[in-house]
Amino acid sequence: MIVSSTTDFREAARRKLPRFLFDYIDGGAYAERTLQRNVSDLADIALRQRVLKDVSAADLSTTLFGVKQALPVALAPVGLTGMYARRGECQAARAAAKKNVPFCLSTVSVCDVDEVSKASSAPIWFQLYVLRDRAFMRDLLARASAAGATALVFTVDMPVPGARYRDAHSGMSGPNAAARRLVQAAFKPSWAWDVGVMGRPHTLGNVAPVLGANSGLEDFMGWLGANFDPSIQWKDLEWIRELWKGPLIIKGVLDPEDAKAAADIGADGVIVSNHGGRQLDGVLSSARALPAIADAVGDRLTVLADSGVRSGLDVVRMLALGAKGVLLGRAFVYALAARGELGVTQLLDLIEKEMRVAMALTGVRDLASIDRSILAEFKS
Repeated sequence: MIVSSTTDFREAARRKLPRFLFDYIDGGAYAERTLQRNVSDLADIALRQRVLKDVSAADLSTTLFGVKQALPVALAPVGLTGMYARRGECQAARAAAKKNVPFCLSTVSVCDVDEVSKASSAPIWFQLYVLRDRAFMRDLLARASAAGATALVFTVDMPVPGARYRDAHSGMSGPNAAARRLVQAAFKPSWAWDVGVMGRPHTLGNVAPVLGANSGLEDFMGWLGANFDPSIQWKDLEWIRELWKGPLIIKGVLDPEDAKAAADIGADGVIVSNHGGRQLDGVLSSARALPAIADAVGDRLTVLADSGVRSGLDVVRMLALGAKGVLLGRAFVYALAARGELGVTQLLDLIEKEMRVAMALTGVRDLASIDRSILAEFKS
């Protein structure tokens, strides 16, 4: 397998994974228009090529929430990552540690926060959903803190699960889903042995205390629908801010007014995100939403972004639009499914290489110099 772009990792993942898993990570909500626009809107952003600027010594390092890291990226929280490679969250965390970038663990991961923290030498970020069971949330936050998680990513754009039609067609959900998944796995023997057999247990480690030790995908889907809390308001986040002593990052913000509300409750950062196009189809792409949010709160908190990022060039575009850091979601999971820890390491190497090329050809030598001045055409 020759890897020259994230597209190669995606194709390798498609060949290796059962359909229900590939479609789960690859798909979006409704007609998937926002999913498509996340990618196309970034690709449409034109850069100013500059020459003879002495770009021989580019510096890609940055500091996020008081911690210096080698690249302005992090691995985003992705549910069920441990189903894409054997103990996949641990493999991804080790790759992130090698490149000195953060790994963010999802609440609905296969490997729990204790297992992941022991597998990686670097601190991790922990992601939490808005749940009805506040006592469980408190317990989970305490576990994450005890395991050494350095930042909390609180996801606010899932008061209800999005309508993801691919999941019903693929066997992730819908009639006879378990039988359909079993048949698909039988036709992917490499995955079936490496993950299906050797990657057990397939429980959701962080929520096993409430789901039970033998929980499976049906329990996961049912739990999601029953436990997300559509009644939550900004004032309800105040106790999270009081309870969590480290950096608090609000994920799922697309509107400047919501970004201001996050700053008002004492958040340290926001992630401009539409959940990778997996929640409300038809909303703005992250690239289009980002500039107004950066203008509104960039002096009050750290603005990060995700959704649609497939290359180091896209990272540079997001930075130019106002982000201080960028989270990689699908891109790293494709790489993980294709080659495990090695694949994620290769992806991060590729992101770095592509960033260096983009910076050299736009005439910048450090991240502080990446702003809207490197954009050929900018319209907020």
